[in-house]
Amino acid sequence: MTSRFALVGIPLAAFGLGYWIAPKEQLDTVVEHTGFLQKDTKKVLSATVESLRNENKLLVFAYKGTARVRIERTKFWVFGATQELIVPGVVNYYLDLSKLSLADVTYDDKAKLVRVKLPPIVMGDIAFQPELATAINGGVLTYSQAQVDELLKANYASARRAMTAQAQGQSFVEVARRQAVANVQSYFEIPLRIVGQPDVKVAATF
Repeated sequence: MTSRFALVGIPLAAFGLGYWIAPKEQLDTVVEHTGFLQKDTKKVLSATVESLRNENKLLVFAYKGTARVRIERTKFWVFGATQELIVPGVVNYYLDLSKLSLADVTYDDKAKLVRVKLPPIVMGDIAFQPELATAINGGVLTYSQAQVDELLKANYASARRAMTAQAQGQSFVEVARRQAVANVQSYFEIPLRIVGQPDVKVAATF
């Protein structure tokens, strides 16, 4: 079983509109703070959290790979069939932002630093591209279309396992986590700059 892959970065989406249309009814219920967290900044952080929650799942990274799998079948110890399947697919990585709350956002007044605790990365379903797949059949049993279809079904199950193993590789997960951190930090920094707080930094962590 072999594979080849390519990485696809996910660009940061425009955020300003989402900030301004965020629900406002919750802003007055935020616990009061002293120092930097005055009314305007309190609204910014609350509105940012609500805007991100409304996104539900944030796509942060996509992995493109190719699974190459092979299966053999025999019948009556005489008749045989083989099939090699080469199929590309895409696996998306998400942040489940519905799990983010204002309790996950804290501010260090001395350091002028907003800290955001992120929910875990979630891996989406594998989207195969069967129109780009190649199936190489061999053996007497493959004269039967029903047998070919059975082999194809089994091979796709193996291909799914292969793609899942590829996508769960440490290097790909780390790329997804770094992209998630960068995206969320930008989502918080943009509205802070809008209200005149460019010196405040944002640190998102898992």
